[in-house]
Amino acid sequence: MIEITSEILKKVYPSRPEQAKKYDFGLALIIGGGEFYSGSPALAGLAAFRAGADMVRIFAPKRAADIISSFSPNLAAYPLEGKWLEKKHLSTLIFMIQSAKEVSHGNCALLIGGGMGRSKLTQEAIFELIKRLDLPIVVDADAIYALAKDPQAFKGKNLVFTPHSFEFFVLTGKEVLGKEDSEKMEIVREEAARLGNIILLKGRTDFISDGREVAINRTGTPYLTTGGCGDTLAGICAALIARGLSPFLAAQAAAFINGRAGELASQEYGEGLLATDLISAIPKVLK
Repeated sequence: MIEITSEILKKVYPSRPEQAKKYDFGLALIIGGGEFYSGSPALAGLAAFRAGADMVRIFAPKRAADIISSFSPNLAAYPLEGKWLEKKHLSTLIFMIQSAKEVSHGNCALLIGGGMGRSKLTQEAIFELIKRLDLPIVVDADAIYALAKDPQAFKGKNLVFTPHSFEFFVLTGKEVLGKEDSEKMEIVREEAARLGNIILLKGRTDFISDGREVAINRTGTPYLTTGGCGDTLAGICAALIARGLSPFLAAQAAAFINGRAGELASQEYGEGLLATDLISAIPKVLK
C-alpha cells in the first residue's frame, strides 16, 4: 500500500530545463459539455492549466463551447454542431486529436465525460470514440456510464476511471459506500485488475489502483462536495498524464493536489468554497 504525501510533487515537478519549449509539458484535450452543462469542461481546463499544462483544447457542442470561450482568454474551445455529442462528430474529433498528438510530439492526453449527458445517442458516441482512439484517456462522469455498458471492451486501453462511489457501482457492480477502508482498498484493486485500467475512487479518502498496487490519498476536506471539484481533479489528472507521467502516478498526484488545494481554499471560504477557489489554490500547493 502506498501512502501519498507531498513527496510525490518532487517526482511530478522536477526543475524545468532552460531550453524548455511549448508542448514539452503537455497538451490536455477535453471533450465535454452539452445543452445544459457548460462549466465542467471549463473548470477542468483551468485546473489543467494551473497544474502545469502548456496548452488546453476543449471540444464541446456549440452553445457550451461559446460559453466556455467567454470564461477565460486562456481557454480554446472548438464548437461542435448541435446540442450534444453524436456519432456525426467522431471523424472531426479523431482528426483533431491526431493533429494534437502530432503538434505536441505525443505529449498529449484526453479527458472526456463532464457535462455530456446520458442520452442514448451521446452515450453511444462516447463508447465508439474511446474505442477508436489511441492515447491516454481520463474517463469521468457521463463517460463512465457510457463505458459501463461493456467495460471489458476497453481492457488495457490506457484509461484512468475517476468515479465517486455511485459511479464506481455503475462501472463495476460493486458497492463501496459505508465499507471500511481495508475493504475499499481490496475492491478497488480487484476491479482495476479486472478492467485492466487505473481506477481513482474519489471520496473523503481517495483510493487509486493499477490492479497490483493501491495508493491512498488523505488530503481533502468535506467542503469538496461542491459541484465542480471532481472536474478539477480530472483536469489535473489529464494535465499530468500529458506531461509524460504514467497514468498511475498521475492519478496519485492529481488526487493529492486537488485535495490539498481544496484544504487551502476551504480555510478561507469554508461553506462558500467554489471549484474556482480550489483552482486558484493549486499554485500554492505546487510551490
